[in-house]
Amino acid sequence: MEGKNFDQGALRSIQDWYIRYKLSSVDGVAEVASIGGYVKQYQVDVNPTDLHAYNLTVADVVNAIQKSNNEVGGKILEVSDAEYFVRGQGYIKSTDDIENTVIKNGANGIPILLKNMAKVQIGGDIRRGALEKNGEGQAVGGIVVMRTGENAQKVIERVKEKIKEITPGLPTGVEIVTSYDRSTLIHEAVGTLERALIEASITVAIMVMIFLLHFRSIIRILIELPIAILIAFILMYLFNISSNIMSLGGIILAVGVIVDSSIVLVENAYRNLAKAIEEKGHLTKQEYARISIDSAKQVGRAIFFSELIILVSFLPVFMLTGQEGKLFRPLAFTKSFAMLGSAIVVISLIPVLMTMLMRGNFKPEDKNPTTRFFKRLYEPVIHWVLKHRKITIGLNLLALLITIPMILNTGSEFMPPLDEGSILYMPVTLPGASITEVNRILQEQDKIIKSVPEVHHVLGKTGRAETATDNAPLSMIETIILLKPKSEWRKGITKQDIVAELDKKLQIPGVRNGWTQPIINRINMLSTGVRTDIGFKIFGPDLDTLEAYAIKAEGLLKTVNGAADVVAERVQNGYYLDIQISR
Repeated sequence: MEGKNFDQGALRSIQDWYIRYKLSSVDGVAEVASIGGYVKQYQVDVNPTDLHAYNLTVADVVNAIQKSNNEVGGKILEVSDAEYFVRGQGYIKSTDDIENTVIKNGANGIPILLKNMAKVQIGGDIRRGALEKNGEGQAVGGIVVMRTGENAQKVIERVKEKIKEITPGLPTGVEIVTSYDRSTLIHEAVGTLERALIEASITVAIMVMIFLLHFRSIIRILIELPIAILIAFILMYLFNISSNIMSLGGIILAVGVIVDSSIVLVENAYRNLAKAIEEKGHLTKQEYARISIDSAKQVGRAIFFSELIILVSFLPVFMLTGQEGKLFRPLAFTKSFAMLGSAIVVISLIPVLMTMLMRGNFKPEDKNPTTRFFKRLYEPVIHWVLKHRKITIGLNLLALLITIPMILNTGSEFMPPLDEGSILYMPVTLPGASITEVNRILQEQDKIIKSVPEVHHVLGKTGRAETATDNAPLSMIETIILLKPKSEWRKGITKQDIVAELDKKLQIPGVRNGWTQPIINRINMLSTGVRTDIGFKIFGPDLDTLEAYAIKAEGLLKTVNGAADVVAERVQNGYYLDIQISR
């Protein structure tokens, strides 16, 4: 939230008492956590000497302030044939109201006021978190927390609509500026899969045209694709499965199988029709339909059951639980839906389309230049391998043996990393650093990050937001780095190059760097409690011993090839001012 001529306290008040309540009412929003700025409070500094002179205690002052900040009801007055509700309005509205609070009456009946023994002022509460933007100084913001199981895209759209609705009610000069919007990533990810689906359809059409040289066959295949996918989307709606990377990825995987069945049907009918035309020279309309139906009967049953077998092969995926189940079940469901739709289309719509569209001049395979070319390439190969069977089998076994060490040395990943288009910089300082010092470090870091040409803007957070779901200490900094479109990047630079450049520039004494991405970081922290992609935990009864071993492990792991940033948690250090009571 930004506003000209407004200090951090005023902006925080607007966030806490206007924006937060409005956005919390949006359907799908669990809470809105405020961060940054100063929480305004009345501060009463009592003079102990004056307090003792009036024979009062701090408890007397507290009780007097609490009692004076209240409202009471006084029943009803009837005046001029109308009822008037009596209300005693006594809420504190200024420092003068507190200063004029009566603590008690003196011996001579003169009231003793709070201003006689204390100084009242407006100040900020102790902060355990702060927000900074672009290295320009501290800022005020809010974090919208979505309810579990909600559709992120719909919730974001509703929040944006609510922001438009409440904007006219903001003071002049104050505006709500979005710093991190996950809907951009959602649109790009879904758009990528949509393009892949269109490209797959176009590729199929081109390949069928090259190998069959029959335009109507292309139409028959392309009609099956959207219908099968439409059935999949209908079933997704009925089973309450949202369109996301995994669910749409399942449809993309199914496209190849759907196309295979279509091509087999069309190619079989094409071959039979070409043979019949070569024998008879001309076919009637009834003969075209009869041959098309017979061709569908020849392979339709086998295609139908082959697709059902593929569906059965996905049953183990449905048995997955936990994080694996949440990730891969949508993919298994949508691929199964698409396969089921394809199977229905194969035994119902396809025979009808074949009787309607399988017309025209069909050339035998030997007269097709594309088929003839590939047959000439393949013919000597098949003759050679059949003649030298032992050598062929030996070469394949050798290739299999060579792949074994390659597979063993290949790394594994539970989930391939998704480029979120942004970077999360998570450095940690030594425990015990004050919020003033951490804010200074945060602002310097953000200035350096903003100086990189590929960076659009930077939003840095230290400590915790005002929510029970955030328990980050002041020593933990979270900086979201939003990047410009890749078309505006320097030539030849990659995201890894940007991270490496930033890491080199941000070598600050007492600060350990950590680089990840916003979404995957939250997943890692929720599932394992570790802030990075790779981490280890040491268990034992004594925290001091655990920290000592963790620091030793940090030194050892730094020598491991590929380890970029190794940081051991240091949680046992702190500064204390102990006051011992003299009894």
